[in-house]
Amino acid sequence: MTDTSADLVILGGGSGGYACAFRAAELGLSVVLIEKDKLGGTCLHRGCIPTKALLHAAEVADSTRDADQFGVRAALEGIDIDGVNKYKDGIVAGLYKGLQGLAKAHKVTLVEGAGTLVDANTVEVNGTRYTGKNVVLATGSYSKTLPGLELGGKVIASEQALNLDFIPEKVVVLGGGVIGVEFASVWRSFGADVTIVEALPHLVPNEDEFASKRLERAFRKRGIKFKTGVKFTGATQTASGVSVSLENGETHDADLLLVAVGRGPNTAGHGFEAAGVRMERGFVPTDERLRTNLPGVYAVGDIVPGLQLAHRGFQQGIFIAEDIAGLNPQPIDEAGIPRVTYCHPEVASVGLTEAAAKEQYGSVETFTYDLAGNGKSQILKTQGAVKLVRATDGPVVGLHLVGDRVGELIGEAQLIYNWEALPEDVAPLVHAHPTQTEALGEAHLALAGKPLHVHG
Repeated sequence: MTDTSADLVILGGGSGGYACAFRAAELGLSVVLIEKDKLGGTCLHRGCIPTKALLHAAEVADSTRDADQFGVRAALEGIDIDGVNKYKDGIVAGLYKGLQGLAKAHKVTLVEGAGTLVDANTVEVNGTRYTGKNVVLATGSYSKTLPGLELGGKVIASEQALNLDFIPEKVVVLGGGVIGVEFASVWRSFGADVTIVEALPHLVPNEDEFASKRLERAFRKRGIKFKTGVKFTGATQTASGVSVSLENGETHDADLLLVAVGRGPNTAGHGFEAAGVRMERGFVPTDERLRTNLPGVYAVGDIVPGLQLAHRGFQQGIFIAEDIAGLNPQPIDEAGIPRVTYCHPEVASVGLTEAAAKEQYGSVETFTYDLAGNGKSQILKTQGAVKLVRATDGPVVGLHLVGDRVGELIGEAQLIYNWEALPEDVAPLVHAHPTQTEALGEAHLALAGKPLHVHG
C-alpha cells in the first residue's frame, strides 16, 4: 500500500467537508478530501439546491396562475416537467463546476472513492492509505424510511422525487417536516392532489406552534390536505399506484407515496466503530468543539446529533479548520443557526420557540406582528406574521416568521439573536420602506413599548 500524508484528511466532500478543506487550505494546511460520489454532496446534487429550484418553478407557476390579481393577463398552459428538470439540473451543474474550480484553486487533493477509517490518523481508499495529523469525519446522511416500509416502485424518497419525469396526479407524503411540506408545496403548485400524513400534532413540528398553525392555515387555503396526530400503518403497491393505510382506519390511494420521515446518519460501512469512534444510535457524538472521543478526530454535519442543515455543516467545517490551525474560534450556538422551510408560504426561525424559552428562562414576553400591516407583503399578496420571543426584561431569544420570502429576513433575525439584542437595541434601526424587513422593525418597536403600525 502507498502512504500519502497531509495535515488534514477529510472523509466526505459535502458542505461540511469541502468548507473545512477550503478553509484549512487558506490557513496553510495540506488537505486530502475524500468523496465517493460528487463534490458538494447531498445538498448540491440531491437536496437543497435542486429542491429549491423546483420550488422556484412552482412559484412561477403559481404567479402565472394568479396573475389576474395583479392586473396581468396570463394563462398557465401547463408544466413542462422536462423543461423544469433541465432548468434544475443546469443550476446544479453550474454550481458543481464552480466548486471543482474552487477545490483546484485551493490546491486541495481530491480523492475519489469510498473511504474507511483505519485508525485515528488513517483513512483507506481503494487500497491506498491517507494519513493525517487530524481526521475529519463528514459522511453526511441518507433518506430514512419506517420499519417494514421498503423504498422502491411507487414508494419513493426525496432523491427519486427530484428526478421524476412526470407530475403525479395524486400523492401521499409521509412526514410533515421540512422535506415533506416542501415537496407537498411543489406538487400542489404543479396541480397534484396532495395529502400529508404526520404522526405528531402539527406540520413542521420542530417549529414554534405559532408557525405550524399559520402554515396549516395557508395549506388549507391552497387545498393541501393533511392528517396530523395519526400514524401510518402500511402501504400496498398496486399496478396503478399505492394504497396507504392509517391507524384511524382511513386508506388513501395515490400514484406515489413520498417517504419524508427524516434523514439518518451515513456512518455504517466506514469503519468508525472498528477504529474506536464512540457512536450513539448511528450518530457520532462530539464535544462543543466537534471533537470525537478519538484524539485528533473531528466530526461534522449530519452525522453529529443536532440540526441536519447544510449551512450548519458548512460553518462547522470552517470552525474545525480554524480550531486545528490554532485560531481558537468560538463554539457554534446551535440555537443561533437559522432554519428555513421553503414551501409556499415560507417558514423561517432562529433561536428558541416560546415553549423552549419558557423552560430555559421561566418568564418570557412575546409579540406577533401580522404581515397585513406590512406594505411590501401586501404588494406581494402574502399572508403571515413575525413572532418575537423575549426573555422578560432581557434580549430577544426567538424569532419566528411565516410568509412568502421571509427566508430572506433570517439574516437580520440571526444577528438579533446571536448578538443578544434587546428590543430597544433594534427599535432605533432604520428599515427601508417598503420592504418586508420593516416587519422585523415594527415588531421590535412594539416589544420596546412604542408600537406604530399595530392595533390595540
